[in-house]
Amino acid sequence: MAEFTTRPVITGTFGVVTTGHYLATSIGMRVLEAGGNAIDAGVAAGFALNMLKPHSNGIGGESPILIHSARADGPRIVAVNGQGMAPKRATIEWFRSQNIDLIPGDGFLPATVSGAFGAWVTSLLRFGRLSLKETLGPVVDLARDGFPMYAELSRSISNQAEKFRTQWPTSGEAFLVNGEAPEVGSIWRQPAWANTFQKAIDAEMRESHRGREAGLQAALDYFYRGEVAAKAVAFASNTEVLDASGKWHRGLIAEDDFAVFRTKVEPPVTANYRGLDVYKCGPWCQGPVFLQQLTLLEQFDLAGMGHNSPEYIHTVVEAAKLAFADREAYYGDPAFAHVPLDRLLAKDYAAERAALIDPAVASPDLRPGGMPATTLERQAGDPAFYAFDTTHLDVIDAEGNMFSATPSGGWLMSSPVIEGLGFPLGTRGQMFSLDPDHPNALVPGKRPRTTLTPSLAMKDDRPHMVFGTPGGDMQDQWTLQFFLNVVDFDMDIQEAIDAPSFHTMHFPSSFYPRAAYPKRVVVEGRIPEETRTELESRGHEIVVGGDWAHGQVTGARFDPDTGVIEGGASPRTLVPYAMGR
Repeated sequence: MAEFTTRPVITGTFGVVTTGHYLATSIGMRVLEAGGNAIDAGVAAGFALNMLKPHSNGIGGESPILIHSARADGPRIVAVNGQGMAPKRATIEWFRSQNIDLIPGDGFLPATVSGAFGAWVTSLLRFGRLSLKETLGPVVDLARDGFPMYAELSRSISNQAEKFRTQWPTSGEAFLVNGEAPEVGSIWRQPAWANTFQKAIDAEMRESHRGREAGLQAALDYFYRGEVAAKAVAFASNTEVLDASGKWHRGLIAEDDFAVFRTKVEPPVTANYRGLDVYKCGPWCQGPVFLQQLTLLEQFDLAGMGHNSPEYIHTVVEAAKLAFADREAYYGDPAFAHVPLDRLLAKDYAAERAALIDPAVASPDLRPGGMPATTLERQAGDPAFYAFDTTHLDVIDAEGNMFSATPSGGWLMSSPVIEGLGFPLGTRGQMFSLDPDHPNALVPGKRPRTTLTPSLAMKDDRPHMVFGTPGGDMQDQWTLQFFLNVVDFDMDIQEAIDAPSFHTMHFPSSFYPRAAYPKRVVVEGRIPEETRTELESRGHEIVVGGDWAHGQVTGARFDPDTGVIEGGASPRTLVPYAMGR
């Protein structure tokens, strides 16, 4: 068990909401109390996070979602593919003609169609009860009326203030007050954002006399085939920005790219671990790598090793290196590439791969299954931990509906705010490969392989748990440790969240410029020095981050026999919170 916890486990029988910001949590709970189910509450909280944490995510970005629907007519568990697709004009040939070897991580070139709005509304349409007005309306009110500026957001804006003043005036208008970052505690308003999404509600209301579906479809049309798409494309087409390529570029995205976009609702990918059925989104995200790690680690007596012992950390890290090597070699949008998940998740394959783990020596290479090992090139720099982009939310209600989403992209640091809309486009296209033979190769209409990865678990075919975190490539390492803390070490939700964590940076980053740090393991400072020394003796390069530096895990768990719902939220960065009733 953990030595201590920072917060109590939140419990209730009516519902639990846990998100990356306390105001988003309160909006989600408000929607539950107004008669919504977990999907309605999750959508409302997701919209709120888009607005409240613009340094972490935005409505111009994306949001993969996992849903368990207690009363679904069809499949009870679905993945909502909230990732937008590449523009028609974005081709490998175009980038090569510009002498660009890696798609930059900022500006307009990496923009894909904004997927988040479609994901929220599609979830509402298919599995919710309430209207867009009832779920988005409280967020519009908050954007218009304002909320107290908090330290994390103020720091993020301050870090970008010079760029906003000199290069991105529309971002300056949206985020600066008298040319500076808003002061902590001052009331901060987002009138352009509020105006944009009030119009989405108005579009719904104009068609609501034709039924709920017609109203929600009208809101989707307003965004993807109306004013929002037109303004976004006009801005990106007529504005040049300097990006990481060292050159000035306009956007490649067109109104037709928005017009043809449809949110996909898909079967999830699943694997069983010690009696729990765990579900993830498909290989268009990194989600299956979580399942691959589980199938590998099921070969070991983790509890017998001792929590966060050198043996345990070494085994988990080595399993991650093998699973992420397969991610690098095989994952991509399955609509465009064959991803051999049946083989990658097979128990016999896991046993073969687990046998590669030397209990005494850290592996130096990238070793995908069925392919030659690759010696990784040493990178310069010393990043200790991942920046705070992306966020997460989880909701469970009394019926056993479960909702888990990881909103990201469209953040204030990477692309200027679209004039008149109040939010920037996303930059997820940076994750495409420009190697035409790679399963994640750039193709028009294709979705890039994202790092975003909500999680959902069932026990005895009944709803059990939802969880997730921000953290890019580290998401399915930090949440893996949370999950193992609960399942293998019998910790409660908050103990499992609070326990010190670690991650490897052994494989190429999904983000520009794709740096890899062979054998590097980053640990929170609360992991004892003697443990770190033992890991170094096995060949790991140990970097110590802050004591509370890794992610912002949130999670919720349901006991169908008692009706008790538990929730927790990480104290890291202070603003994530859980509420229950």
